[in-house]
Amino acid sequence: MSKVSIIMGSKSDLPVAQKAIDNLKKFGVPFDIHVSSAHRTPHLVEKIVTESDADVFITIAGLSAALPGVVASFTTKPVIGVPVSGTLSYDAILSIVQMPPGIPVAAVGLDRGDNAAILAVEMLSIKDEGLRQKLKDHRQEQADKVVSDCKKVREDVGC
Repeated sequence: MSKVSIIMGSKSDLPVAQKAIDNLKKFGVPFDIHVSSAHRTPHLVEKIVTESDADVFITIAGLSAALPGVVASFTTKPVIGVPVSGTLSYDAILSIVQMPPGIPVAAVGLDRGDNAAILAVEMLSIKDEGLRQKLKDHRQEQADKVVSDCKKVREDVGC
């Protein structure tokens, strides 16, 4: 039973996916992962999506980044698109954020698999108090790190 399904357009997207994997593991959210291309294996993409028990899909793709939209066309569940940076990163960003009316895809920043996982956890936490608490704890950890970093910087420069 996976709560999140990660679909990469290419094996080369694994470093971006790893950021999502790390956060999903941190929060204890079950996931699965696939490599399937919107252009080269569209029937496999459809099979993965329609047979999945996932509640949220994280899609990772560069270049034309059609994968998030194709996945969204096969499900009414939330789809998060992660554009992968390249020589020209605008193409991937715009492909994900400029979806046609009626088939939305959530978008995170370039290579931000980590944020995609956090967004997926936020979606899942709507009905899961345990995940909500883990998110609150995570945000507190982030705040504590900023405070600690500030203190260290001030000490280092002699304030």
